[in-house]
Amino acid sequence: MKFSDPKIKDATLVELGALSRDLHSEKFQLRLQQASAQLEKPARLRTLRKDIARIETRISQLRNQAKTQPEKTAKAAKASK
Repeated sequence: MKFSDPKIKDATLVELGALSRDLHSEKFQLRLQQASAQLEKPARLRTLRKDIARIETRISQLRNQAKTQPEKTAKAAKASK
């Protein structure tokens, strides 16, 4: 799942949070398998970590946009006066 993937790029904060939660639980299950030496695809842990990081980055971007939007509209309102 790359950042350009529409699942991440076009998702809302709520959807991204749910996706992050799902990936975290999958990562937990894989780590349990790894501890009991039953993990078949160890590379999946690495891709999960990277996917989680991509999602968390997108969540941060959306939150920062939400913080700066009111400032931009306030500046535009002052400029029009």
